Amino acid sequence: MKKKTLVPLIVFLLGMCLVGLIVYKTDAIEKEQKRTTAQLNATTYGERIKNEITNGIEITDTLQQILISENGEINYFDTISKNIMSDSIESIQLAPNGVVTDIYPAEGNEAGKIDLLHDKDRGEISCYARDNHTLITQGPFELKQGGYGIAVRNPVYLNDKNGQEYFWGFTIVILRVPDIFSDSINALSDFSYKYKLSKTSSPWSDTYEVVYQSDGTLTNPVSYDFTIGEENWKFEVMPENGWGNTALIAIIIGFFTSIILILSVLIWVWLTSKENKNRFQKLAHMDSLTNIYNRYGFDELAEEMIAKNPNAHYVVALFDIDDFKFINDIYGHVYGDRALKNLADSMKISFPSDALLGRNGGDEFCILLPNRTYDDAKEQLQQFTMLPKIFSYKGNDYPFYISLGYAEYPTAASNRAQLMRCADAALYEVKLHGKNGCMAYKEGLQSGVRKQLGFALKDISEHLPGAFIIYRADKENDELFYANHEFLHMAGYKDIDELFKLTKKSFRNLIREDEQQQIEASIWQQIDNGNENDYIYFHLRKADGTYLSVLDHGRIVENQQYGRVFYVLFMDWADMHIRYSDKFSE
Repeated sequence: MKKKTLVPLIVFLLGMCLVGLIVYKTDAIEKEQKRTTAQLNATTYGERIKNEITNGIEITDTLQQILISENGEINYFDTISKNIMSDSIESIQLAPNGVVTDIYPAEGNEAGKIDLLHDKDRGEISCYARDNHTLITQGPFELKQGGYGIAVRNPVYLNDKNGQEYFWGFTIVILRVPDIFSDSINALSDFSYKYKLSKTSSPWSDTYEVVYQSDGTLTNPVSYDFTIGEENWKFEVMPENGWGNTALIAIIIGFFTSIILILSVLIWVWLTSKENKNRFQKLAHMDSLTNIYNRYGFDELAEEMIAKNPNAHYVVALFDIDDFKFINDIYGHVYGDRALKNLADSMKISFPSDALLGRNGGDEFCILLPNRTYDDAKEQLQQFTMLPKIFSYKGNDYPFYISLGYAEYPTAASNRAQLMRCADAALYEVKLHGKNGCMAYKEGLQSGVRKQLGFALKDISEHLPGAFIIYRADKENDELFYANHEFLHMAGYKDIDELFKLTKKSFRNLIREDEQQQIEASIWQQIDNGNENDYIYFHLRKADGTYLSVLDHGRIVENQQYGRVFYVLFMDWADMHIRYSDKFSE
């Protein structure tokens, strides 16, 4: 994975881990704070609920004191009950010997007059209260008048004439739920808390039953425990929205994730910019076609290498492709580029990794070999020059050749620029001596600006005084390579592409069908007899399908790239006949 992608990703992942840690710590602190606050509320309001229930129980204590003071009698029960009655009290009862005889208010409560000690639902717990001298609560249960209630039964004991204690009965109050502790639960609701009030089902049981609770399930609530009589009560509390602060956590996640994303993007932009800068710097120094240094890059690095170790020996070689213009003219620039790329690839294979390889431009290349002398580099450069070099064209391989000159620092030159001029002078000398060779610089070679050597094929062919073509000298494969403008004009072809298309690049297809075998046999007979000066007469096929009477004069030439080829000039037979008949008639 690229650095510009990997680094921002690592930053993002580490950042998200940090966000996770911050969220975890924040959530833990928030939960702890909420639990502390909730515990404080549970304690405060649990104690208030206990007091509110105890206030209801005190009614039974008041009646108990009256019974004790009146020796088991209560006169004016209704009047007394009315005075101590409240909205949260459903009824006040007396149960001498465990049998309910008096109820206030009486209306609607007639069914409450029961024998508590022998009642199937109330007997066991009532007997326990009697036998253990303890106040008991029972419920909640559904009231016939509607709603729910809790029965508080307070056992009363008196002394007889002999001073012996005996069980008188119960003073009873029925508390309305949740009216008895409505102030506390309303306050908790206002503070957005859920709650649940529970009590043990009996003094001897550890099982809790719910007295009253808010809507919804409580998750991991805090609690406050208290005791009334011998029964345990539990008041549980938790925030309505849970222990976590979802809004705060969302804000933290959003805020820090945004920062991390921005930071990651900025790092990616910076790395991308840095990578692009390095790439552009590299592109400024590299040749895009051959992927070796261009002239600017080569000159800069060569200067640095020599300056870094000026006492070392260096050899610079300059070389180019012989007749490269011919390759471009015949095969096109695409195949010329292939030849250049193949040459650069052979450089990479032929020279060690410490060699500096460059392309000066066009078909000219250069090599700097550090820590080399003439003797060290001679064999390697000669082998490279003679190494077969080819490019492919339509399934066939075609060879090409190079000329190379080289010079040594500091033997021949005192600086890089002078060293390059000396190598160029040696290359010029190779060109003057027939090309396809390798030569070291020596004193006396011209080191000035190299002159143009020879002439380009197109310059020559387009100005020949006649129509001109080149084709392969092969009996089986007479491939057309080139035709100048005058030939195309004479034969009616608009350009060389149309010529190649209509003739299928075969010279044979320029000859009238009925003359092909005879003309080809005549051409090769002349060649085999060593006679290259005879003319051949035949009918040349024009672009429009008509024929033109022509004389051709050809010569076989050995070419380094294509082997034996024919160079052929054409003359219009009718035009020659007219012109020369006029001259002879004079």
